[in-house]
Amino acid sequence: MSGTTVNPSDSLSGIKSAGGGAESGSRKLLQPAWVRIVHWVNAIAMVMMIMSGWQIYNASPLFPFSFSRSITLGGWLGGALLWHFAAMWLLMVNGLVYLVLGLATGRFRNKLLPVSARGVFADTKAALAGKLSHDDLSIYNQVQKLLYGGIIVVGILIVLSGLSIWKPVQFQYLTALFGGYDVARYVHFACMALIVGFLVVHVALAILVPKSLRAMIVGR
Repeated sequence: MSGTTVNPSDSLSGIKSAGGGAESGSRKLLQPAWVRIVHWVNAIAMVMMIMSGWQIYNASPLFPFSFSRSITLGGWLGGALLWHFAAMWLLMVNGLVYLVLGLATGRFRNKLLPVSARGVFADTKAALAGKLSHDDLSIYNQVQKLLYGGIIVVGILIVLSGLSIWKPVQFQYLTALFGGYDVARYVHFACMALIVGFLVVHVALAILVPKSLRAMIVGR
């Protein structure tokens, strides 16, 4: 009876090849190119707007404090306004691209829905206990869905309230929806504070889960 001789090195090579294929398959695309581009453009524009906005705030504070000049942009009111408006247009165009592509590709539906109060509570409890898994970065937990969905709404509000402050006469109906110019300023400030808080949490999570940052740079 004839038989087949198996070379041990060939067998070992096959095992390594199979393992390598599994590892390669696990390195799936997490962040498409368009997501990565709009993410980093948005990050730059948002930082510019926040820092220049703090300089504008210092010229007419809403509360009994001001921001250190070391963390502001523009040097003076006029310079800060120039930076703020330049970043505003960049943020609006980039944000519009993100919204259109997010809806057209179904990314928002797949990534951010469904979300429930019970799920958010359970995942928050797990996160505080250090038991929330980050193994599959392609699936957002309930807390991430709430934060990412909420920050989109806050982003829309900060743009609309900003337009109300910038052109209160031309956008008088929009300004009226916010309850007037003064109220629009408080809404704008509150949205800024929420975005800053989100950025702090976002950066902290990127440090704690570095593979998420890598995915936003190289996609996988």
